Amino acid sequence: MQLSDDEWKKKLTPEQYRVLREKGTEPPFSGELTNNTQDGVYSCAACGAVLFSSDAKHESKTPGLQGWPSFAEVAEGGAVDLVEDESMGMKRIEAICANCGSHLGHVFDGVDDTPTGKHYCINSVCLKFEPETEKK
Repeated sequence: MQLSDDEWKKKLTPEQYRVLREKGTEPPFSGELTNNTQDGVYSCAACGAVLFSSDAKHESKTPGLQGWPSFAEVAEGGAVDLVEDESMGMKRIEAICANCGSHLGHVFDGVDDTPTGKHYCINSVCLKFEPETEKK
């Protein structure tokens, strides 16, 4: 999904644009989805692609990784691309939406508080949550 900067600015809020398109970070504990415990799916706020399931969401106990929605794995293989990020004097792995190229957050390996050892630390403003509907 390719849009011009002007099209992204019209589609996204200023804070979403800053984080999703300019690779910003929201302040820890500020996102409305950080403490969400409902069942459902988390999609990219920019393009709507499904990224994560509530089944993989957890509350991080790892210092420095607390305060953002945390996931142990992506919902579907190929939904999130991983790219080396050496900005800010650190070597990290950036998580980006495979569909639209938007910045989501970072992934950390070898984290003890996830079943997969991977910790997807994702900005809440990058996500839209759709609760699971009750089946009748």
